[in-house]
Amino acid sequence: MRDTTGDSLADGRFSVDTTFVLFFLAMDLGQSAMFSFGLDTMFSGLTLAMLLVLPYFLPTTAERPDFTRWLAGRSLVSSFAIGLGMMFSQGLGVVLPEMFRYLPMTMLILTAMVSCYFQFYAMITFRLAR
Repeated sequence: MRDTTGDSLADGRFSVDTTFVLFFLAMDLGQSAMFSFGLDTMFSGLTLAMLLVLPYFLPTTAERPDFTRWLAGRSLVSSFAIGLGMMFSQGLGVVLPEMFRYLPMTMLILTAMVSCYFQFYAMITFRLAR
């Protein structure tokens, strides 16, 4: 049964915007993991783990999927993005110009801003009492 109370952002999709943030964060982690493994990579991995799990608990009017299947799908997305980030770092200077080095972080910042906008909009919108 579909909820028709008017929350158009959450209808039919659950945490799609945070999946894009997860993808670009994992891609940036894969790119930085090729150069060194230090404190910054450890904090990025911790942030990735939190972004993997915590969006499930964001308030929404959409029906939540099963947690284990949802987590498996997001783990698959992050694993693919880490591998893509590693390949991206290998291709810098060879296939792609060096100026594309900061593209994953730039896309991460843009998608995080859009995701924050969607999350705040979903929390702040007025809902009629029943």
